[in-house]
Amino acid sequence: MIKKISTLISGSLIGLGLMFGSTAVASYPDKPIRMIVTFVPGGGADVLARYMAKEMADILGQPVVVENRTGAGGLIGVEAGLAAAPDGYTVTLISSSYTVNPSLYKLKFDPVRDITPIVKMSAGPMLAVTSNKSGIKTVAELIAAAKKNPGSINFASSGQGSVIHLANELFNQRADIKMTHIPYKGGGNALVDLIANQVDLYFAATASALPHVRSGKINAVAVTTPNRIQALPNVPTIAESGFPNYEATLWYGLIGPKGMPVEVVDKLNAVVNKILQTPSAREKIQADGAEPAGGTAAEFRESISNEIQIWGKVVKDIGITPQ
Repeated sequence: MIKKISTLISGSLIGLGLMFGSTAVASYPDKPIRMIVTFVPGGGADVLARYMAKEMADILGQPVVVENRTGAGGLIGVEAGLAAAPDGYTVTLISSSYTVNPSLYKLKFDPVRDITPIVKMSAGPMLAVTSNKSGIKTVAELIAAAKKNPGSINFASSGQGSVIHLANELFNQRADIKMTHIPYKGGGNALVDLIANQVDLYFAATASALPHVRSGKINAVAVTTPNRIQALPNVPTIAESGFPNYEATLWYGLIGPKGMPVEVVDKLNAVVNKILQTPSAREKIQADGAEPAGGTAAEFRESISNEIQIWGKVVKDIGITPQ
């Protein structure tokens, strides 16, 4: 009899737990959501994050608060996000560099199994830009200058081992040229020095480079994706400039801690996809030289996994090590 009562109580408690859990998911969100951004304020990622945060808040009925947590190739922000409760109230905006880090750092987490992918937000090229002092305005001119005096062309990056660094090294490998790498602590500083003619070349985030290209402060040489972009239709791709197999994409997306409720992931995924389908979001993202991405959480997981393998091979082939 006592055993039967114990079983009934135990079953009732489990039922109550499930009921309250379902209620919590159904009412999600009922408080502000924190969006950790692994980049400095003012950059392309931060601008996208703040735009999407506002749009998400309008639909969800709760504030989405952006928190910048930078450092260690984005790992500081990622680790902070993954350490949060998996309840959907902390999400993290990551970029392509997330898929490079496993080849360069000893991670404290599995980059595929220990996360909850939510949705890819945008994807687009990096923009190969040169200083006015360099006089280089085409891929052919860049290669000719690099081959004439190996190592004389300086190329900037947003950091040793960043996806921008690897994209440039991949180009060097395909073009069979040698250039000198100048790593910076962030893309903003690299772009400032390019404009000041302190370096010759930079594979920049398109959104941050576009205003300076349009003002004539720097030259747009090529984009790193297979197709040209709407924002600069006259600028060729590296692929069509003689390297048909070259491609490097800069993307941004949202992840959460491992174990987020499927219903919460589906809700966030649906909200972001809805925003990305609006004319205003498409116009804004395309104006920054990218395209709305979207898709399912499963597709985002597969994309992350595939890119980890691709960049891992590049790192191994080129022999890059972090500072």
